[in-house]
Amino acid sequence: MIVIPDTFIKRMHELHGKQGVAWAEALPGLIADCASRFDFIPEAPFSDLSYNFVIRVKRSNGKPAVLKSSFRKDELSREVSVLRAYEGRGAIHVLDADDEWGVALLEGADPGTPLSSIEDDARATGLFCEVFRRLHLPAPTSSRYPSMREHFAAIERYRERFNDVNIAGPLPKNWVENAEECLSYLISTTSENLLLHGDLHHENILRHGEEQWAVIDPKGIMGDIHFDTIQYLLNYEDRGGDCEQVLRSRIAIIADRLDLDPHRIAMWGVARGVLEACWTIENGGTDWYRGIQITERFAKCLH
Repeated sequence: MIVIPDTFIKRMHELHGKQGVAWAEALPGLIADCASRFDFIPEAPFSDLSYNFVIRVKRSNGKPAVLKSSFRKDELSREVSVLRAYEGRGAIHVLDADDEWGVALLEGADPGTPLSSIEDDARATGLFCEVFRRLHLPAPTSSRYPSMREHFAAIERYRERFNDVNIAGPLPKNWVENAEECLSYLISTTSENLLLHGDLHHENILRHGEEQWAVIDPKGIMGDIHFDTIQYLLNYEDRGGDCEQVLRSRIAIIADRLDLDPHRIAMWGVARGVLEACWTIENGGTDWYRGIQITERFAKCLH
């Protein structure tokens, strides 16, 4: 019988209240049903659980796999849809899924070591480029994926919230305006809307086989390909130097290897930092300055 860690039940309570707790407590039964239907033996849950319950399983053919269960069924359904769209492009393979149950059975990455294990930053960035180059494809016309404008909606909500009550918002006014201008320009000048991963960072790129890497956990957004570099640039930002130096070096490598515009990458970073700050405020946090620090760092790359 699978035991659901207390820390995970507590986390679900924080995120989703009583419904989240009820969902988490019913997981052992759901996993047993999945084991019977998809023909696997449950093993151990992953240790770093946060938003989803993810457990290692062994299939009847002896191969490892991963069962992912989510309270937010629509998000998992979108993830499965992106992984299937990326089939053959370097994403992990979807073995089976059920949208109503909110579960997905995924191929296990073997050995599954994340890209963050490569400490030489230039080498890691080069590998990121190899993965990135294979991944993207044109966004489907009838789409279930949010647009870039929808993804950045928290900036608009921030504006409305503080305009309505006539109170000065906590964020520096010039940076909010700057982000809005960048966003407006970037969206209006996007020549091709692609199906983006949306969360392509070190921990979501896993070693799979001798020299191969596989992508996991896509969010699925439609938009400018330059945006999909940002999440990588936000992680391990001082690896091999100070943050500004590392950022400039990474942008130079990515722009060169992927034939992308470094200016557009930096502009997306400016907007993304303010988005981070707006998310923090929406969630009741006070450390919004971290988002503004991101914005300032990317802004320096524009000069």
